[in-house]
Amino acid sequence: MGEFSVRTSAFTHGEAIQTKFTCEGDDVSPSLTVGDVPDDAESLAVVVDDPDAPTATFTHWLLWNLPPDTVEIHEDVPQTETVGTLDGAVQGTNDFGELGYRGPCPPEGDGAHEYRFTAVALDETLDLDPGAKRRDLDDAMGGAEIASARFTGTFER
Repeated sequence: MGEFSVRTSAFTHGEAIQTKFTCEGDDVSPSLTVGDVPDDAESLAVVVDDPDAPTATFTHWLLWNLPPDTVEIHEDVPQTETVGTLDGAVQGTNDFGELGYRGPCPPEGDGAHEYRFTAVALDETLDLDPGAKRRDLDDAMGGAEIASARFTGTFER
């Protein structure tokens, strides 16, 4: 078995994120591919954030309770509490105050920001209500994390 991974075919790790996936474009989530999930995982979570935001790390997407056998997270996940096409995975509230994915949208003229797409393998299914915020998800994942994987992209306006 290889190393737990998450990636996208939409852009290259560490390179610019296509406008389609940002506030300047269609603002839809890119497709993600998950690989080599640990055998003892009970669920997966995805967090997308911007550590370069002016005041504090800005959260763009919270998604959890994905089945451990998830291989593909399709493009343009709807902004709903639960996602039927992902076996009822649950979405939280991003720092825009909305449910689901909102893409990179740094302040104009602030230079390139790095966006982190992190997948987390958990040894349990989280008992967390839809719409939960980042702090609640972080607390719930607390001691349940088995492994994590990350890729990044950049965007500037």
